Amino acid sequence: MKVVIVGGVAGGASCAARLRRLDEKAQVLIVERGPYVSYANCGLPYHVSGVIAEESSLLVATEQTFRSVHAIDVRTGCEAIAIDRAQKTVDLLDVASGAVTKEAYDKLVLSPGAAPLRPPLPGIDLPGIFSVRTVPDARAIREWLGRSGEGAEASTAARRQRAVVVGGGFIGLEMAENFVHLGLEVTLVEKMDQVMPPLDAEMARLVERALSGRGVKLELGDGVAGFRQTADRSLEVLTESGKVHPADVVILAIGVRPETALAKAAGLELGRRGGIRVDEHMCTSDPDILAVGDAVEVKDFVTGQWTLIPLAGPANRQGRIAADVIAGRDARYRGSQGTSICQVFEAAIGQTGASEKLLRQLGDTDFEKIYLYPNSHAGYYPGAKMLTIKVLFRKSDGRLLGAQLFGEDGVTKRLDAFAMAIQMRATVHDLEQAELAYAPPFGSAKDPVNFAGMVAGNVLRGDTPLVHWDEARGFLLDVRNLPEVAVEAVPGALNIPLPQLRARLGELPRDREIHVICRSAVRAHSATRILLQNGFQARNVSGGMLARAHRIAPR
Repeated sequence: MKVVIVGGVAGGASCAARLRRLDEKAQVLIVERGPYVSYANCGLPYHVSGVIAEESSLLVATEQTFRSVHAIDVRTGCEAIAIDRAQKTVDLLDVASGAVTKEAYDKLVLSPGAAPLRPPLPGIDLPGIFSVRTVPDARAIREWLGRSGEGAEASTAARRQRAVVVGGGFIGLEMAENFVHLGLEVTLVEKMDQVMPPLDAEMARLVERALSGRGVKLELGDGVAGFRQTADRSLEVLTESGKVHPADVVILAIGVRPETALAKAAGLELGRRGGIRVDEHMCTSDPDILAVGDAVEVKDFVTGQWTLIPLAGPANRQGRIAADVIAGRDARYRGSQGTSICQVFEAAIGQTGASEKLLRQLGDTDFEKIYLYPNSHAGYYPGAKMLTIKVLFRKSDGRLLGAQLFGEDGVTKRLDAFAMAIQMRATVHDLEQAELAYAPPFGSAKDPVNFAGMVAGNVLRGDTPLVHWDEARGFLLDVRNLPEVAVEAVPGALNIPLPQLRARLGELPRDREIHVICRSAVRAHSATRILLQNGFQARNVSGGMLARAHRIAPR
């Protein structure tokens, strides 16, 4: 059997290595139009700043590795330009010489990835404007900044102190952070009204606050209209609102588009979102052609909708499944749930599963949300940091739908627990019962994941009816202590500190629903229980004052 794999990064490389382990006799050829195979493009922003010092560290495996260890033929600088499905051949272009050869296949795997968007804006091809997709891209940025040379190059770089990053997604945020580490003045321009578009807006506010706190100038809700070069050969970034942002280096990080030209020309089915349509076996509309990675449309694990999720983790798993299928195994891809994390200076933002905005876009009303603010580990052990956690779950059966987390410690540990729970179709009641590792430096006896399940379980059982800030219209009762209220009061709220509540029930109305407020909703839960058991109508304002703060946080 002869297998040709188009694209030698995440999905393609994973497919090739797995296939060799399953079938020692298969003839496997990887063709890659770039100069490298199996490189860590996720690490490129950190190589620009020097956090990852050596370029070679980004090369997970080389052509020689594939040849000597796996007996796999690799051709870099080789681009697949046409597929003849009837003859089962693929035309290959040698990028350096221009020569075209024809290669036969029994199975063809497409892993072309996704290309950075470069809209036809005025001046977009000016020197100093870069995308970040490949090792040569990172090398070019380092050279432009003088980070890989000395003398005249370094002298020129000394004058390059202003960076404009266009786009507030993963690459945009990572490049902004790494430019700050290099000492540059950084402006981030994002067409949407928030960074990290997949996040719910109130969680994005936390990220924006962290960026602003480290000196990143945010320009949200303003798209780029063009670029121009000044007399001193620096750049100006022009926005749709008429603003002009001076720059010495510009990064385009406005998104990616799946590379589907080859598949489209071959007559393979494309999905409504523009990706190559595949089934759960990663097979395209041609059973002898499979596709994996950023170029394919897959089912969203939570919603069942077709989606494009350009992440390295799913791409690697898809490559492995494609290899299993080619080797005759009944392997199936479950779908993607978008589990991702991004460093934001000292903090991290993570998400998995469905967001509230996505559920609302789909017209889904069978969900509830909670906010909680636990410590990352036992509060009595030094260094505990507050986590901000948003959890979404089904009102009907408690199934976990999604989670978003922000904090300076312990985000990854909890994000992965939520992600696995979603993968196993767990409910919030399963989170209540989960047995998780605990020692004071690492967590608490009631882990934040358990805590989330308990809060959500209380909601589903009716122990703590919830109301959210945008719905709070009832009689407001603030059970915080007086010093807290003195710092920040809620207009119109009656303050009765929790220890005094039982003695002062006579001050509360029995003909109105009471909405109870505290700092994080923990004391409000206790107050709500007191009120409900004394015949009052009461709801806990989810997340308390902390939720109110990041909901209305200035940008």
